[in-house]
Amino acid sequence: MGAWTLPKGAIEADEEPIEAAKREFGEEIGMHPEGPYFPLGTVTQRAGKVVHAWACEGEFDPNDLNSNLMKVIWPPNSGRWLTVPEIDECRWFDLETAALKINCAQAEFLVRLRQLLHTQKEQRRRSKPAT
Repeated sequence: MGAWTLPKGAIEADEEPIEAAKREFGEEIGMHPEGPYFPLGTVTQRAGKVVHAWACEGEFDPNDLNSNLMKVIWPPNSGRWLTVPEIDECRWFDLETAALKINCAQAEFLVRLRQLLHTQKEQRRRSKPAT
């Protein structure tokens, strides 16, 4: 499939990638998580776009999606401009389902997220006092 994607956008001049990610997430989803943020690295998509990603714990009801608006010519080459939300739908998926739905290049972020969650779980387990 590969039609679903992470919220993303251009990094502005003199903007750090994490700051761009937080700004874009807020613009596209309407939520501003406070962090902490855990880097998931970068991937390069087929067309050459480099995408940076971070994980962050938080709660969000997809029904509360509040995306910014963008202008697009539709149908293509018609000269007719429409104003539409940049993000039309938001959903939560378990990692297995997400791997089937996400842009192929971005699936690597899910692998890294699974590794991060496993590492955090192990660290919590080791830090618990013996009973």
